[in-house]
Amino acid sequence: MKKQSIDLKDGQIEYYPTFFDPTTADDYLEKLLDLSQWKQEKIKLFGREILQPRLTALFGEDGKSYRYSGLEMHPQPFPPELEEVRRKCEKYSDTSFNVCLANLYRDGADSMGWHADDEKELGKNPVIASVSLGAERIFHLKHKIDKTARHKIRLQHGSLLIMKGSTQEFWKHQLPKTKKVSEPRINLTYRKIY
Repeated sequence: MKKQSIDLKDGQIEYYPTFFDPTTADDYLEKLLDLSQWKQEKIKLFGREILQPRLTALFGEDGKSYRYSGLEMHPQPFPPELEEVRRKCEKYSDTSFNVCLANLYRDGADSMGWHADDEKELGKNPVIASVSLGAERIFHLKHKIDKTARHKIRLQHGSLLIMKGSTQEFWKHQLPKTKKVSEPRINLTYRKIY
């Protein structure tokens, strides 16, 4: 399978544009869009509560809750599709994962602001395996210290992006709003909670 290693200062990223063939990716997208667990949660941003500009769901092993932006999520058991995807992500990342934070971007108006996946329950130098299904979106990265270090990746339907090493320590990432996208996108982010 074709792998692109992205050379980042103080970080390591691998990108597999065709992690799933189009038919398999279509099948996963269709099944996951129908999940009943999607919710629009409230988060705390700059001291006030707002609705997240996307839908989320947390799946994983019992007792592995996840906290960010004042929100605590408790996992639902992995459905069979997410278990299959997890096994394949573990093989390619050489890491074991016990949760999947799933994000549903209903169209280009849904987004994710600048952040790093550096919560303490993820440990030092976490490996994050991020699968994209549906509409192509542009993923932005920027270095926390070096303001000239930036990178963009167009995330294809059925692709896998692995962030590892010191990426979360030194880089932030976002998925900005876009008027060019009217179709939904699901992002499955597999991680290990300690």
